[in-house]
Amino acid sequence: MDSPTTDGICELYENDAQKADELVWGRKVDQNTRRGFLKGMGLAAMSSFLGAPIPFADNMPGGLIPAAIAESTDSIAIPGKEGLRVLNDRPINAETPVTLLDDDITPNSLHFVRNNGIVSERANQQDITDWTLTIDGEVEDPIVLRMPELQTNFPIVEAQLVLECGGNGRAGFNPPAKGNQWTLGAVGCARYKGVHLKDVLKKAGLKESAVYIGYYSEDLHLSGDPKKDAISRGVPIEKALDPNTLLVWEMNGVPLPPLHGFPLRLICPGFPASASGKWLKRITVRDQVHDGTKMTGYSYRVPEYPVAPGQQVPEEDMVIIEEMPVKSIITSPGTGLEHPLSEELDLRGHAWCGSGPVREMHVSIDFGVTWQKCRLTRPANPWAWQHWKTSIQFPKAGYYEVWARATDHDKRHQPMVLPGWNPRGYLNNAMQRIAVTVV
Repeated sequence: MDSPTTDGICELYENDAQKADELVWGRKVDQNTRRGFLKGMGLAAMSSFLGAPIPFADNMPGGLIPAAIAESTDSIAIPGKEGLRVLNDRPINAETPVTLLDDDITPNSLHFVRNNGIVSERANQQDITDWTLTIDGEVEDPIVLRMPELQTNFPIVEAQLVLECGGNGRAGFNPPAKGNQWTLGAVGCARYKGVHLKDVLKKAGLKESAVYIGYYSEDLHLSGDPKKDAISRGVPIEKALDPNTLLVWEMNGVPLPPLHGFPLRLICPGFPASASGKWLKRITVRDQVHDGTKMTGYSYRVPEYPVAPGQQVPEEDMVIIEEMPVKSIITSPGTGLEHPLSEELDLRGHAWCGSGPVREMHVSIDFGVTWQKCRLTRPANPWAWQHWKTSIQFPKAGYYEVWARATDHDKRHQPMVLPGWNPRGYLNNAMQRIAVTVV
């Protein structure tokens, strides 16, 4: 397949999908539908490139880049995180290929890493000799707690909880959005042990003026300046008092690993993972929306109204991200599979939502014209991800795409395409699709 351009395929399709179809596949697309194009030489070129005919080609939306071409599987090993794909080394950020997220509970070694600063020396040394947690601000009696007090003075709880970066899926935005180019693997569901944040706040005595909390941590700003915070975010007081919001010191039965917040972190499930501060040293209760580092401007905010791709949005029109949208992943098989026509294909994965449970899970092999319902488990506890599986039979040999779609408790389901462009590339919950060649 020859193309008169050296752009990457996503860049090529960015401005004019119809023109890209013409350049890549060698025939002009009908102005109103892609079907006329697919019935001509363009379909032959596409099928040749994919190595198989496309049984449901007439259903393909205009400008769709086949998953077999769009997917990337590059990975680099880092100590303790073998198989993860490194996006940045200062600070360390790495995502997990979705096929490595097949476990019901994500192992520590396979959980994604999202840092804003440099991991604290305390975390690397696993030393809590002089560590304390301060609760202050809009409280009646500010308190300072050591780990033994935290572990003995409050009821202990364990729960499986999803953490997902607000920018998970950013690599799918065109034009590209600034930030780490996460694909689908900036998510994990580990089992945590700790205490309810509400119990600790209750001990300090919340004032009626309390409306928000903000956290402060021991990670070092990239500049090395100890007076600067790498990140200091927070959540509304209602979220802080939710029984599922925890202060945790264990992850999957062991002390928090250095990259995941030793000795203590906040878990605010359902919100972007940036709200779940690591390496905690202080939580302050505010009488206003917290205005710490990465709480203002464009950080973890989206436009309050729909915008065109690439549109400039005034700061005052950006709103803080709270609940994450419904989402799912296919953990088995991986994309690019060659599968025999005579056998059913077994599929499985996970689904989750930041505002409540997932109610249904479906897959499609004909570009979304028909859908097959999957078996879906109940969550182990609120804000744990749910596991799904199904088997499909292909009608004939050729190139297929399996699309996976979750539907939440309010009947909202994942869109086929990007749900809405925003300057920082947040909240992409478009359906995952994998390529399967049936022979």
